[in-house]
Amino acid sequence: MSLPQPHTPLTAADYLAWEAAQETRSEFIGGEVYAMAGGTLEHNAATLATGSTLRQHLKGSPCRAFVSDVKVQVKASNSFFYLDVVVACQPSDLSDGTTHSVNEPMLIAEVLSPSTAAFDRGGKFAHYRLLDSLQEYVLIDTDTPRVEVFRRNAANRWELYPSTGSDAPVELASVGWQGVASDLLV
Repeated sequence: MSLPQPHTPLTAADYLAWEAAQETRSEFIGGEVYAMAGGTLEHNAATLATGSTLRQHLKGSPCRAFVSDVKVQVKASNSFFYLDVVVACQPSDLSDGTTHSVNEPMLIAEVLSPSTAAFDRGGKFAHYRLLDSLQEYVLIDTDTPRVEVFRRNAANRWELYPSTGSDAPVELASVGWQGVASDLLV
């Protein structure tokens, strides 16, 4: 009987090189690769609505909104995550047209799905909290409808600002946007 072979975790550089040759997307957490599943039409519509709303709002500012195919690197946990919407404002994140990741996001939004909601609320948010630049983390639930904005306060603690219902007011203070939940849902 043979012994199991020792597993050597990938480095971030190995992951990036490997993933560049793949047809599907995978996230990278602490040396391990995790395949991503596809989203629903409703998930895609909410991602598009949120990204479009933020893109329009940020025109003329030094910030840009990106959707789906952009990764966020969390160096403190040796991880890369694909997210639904990210806002980046740092020149280092915006200057190279060939870069596929953001290192200093200001705002991250995730559209919840039954298969990812627990991780988005827990483990993934724990990784994102390691990003000093992150000011707001937005969870969008299209089924409820509900938008939860987690905002970093002056004491470096995260506070929840929930908005339930399509007409509920939502504020994304990090980018100076105010609207209603349906702006991010449909």
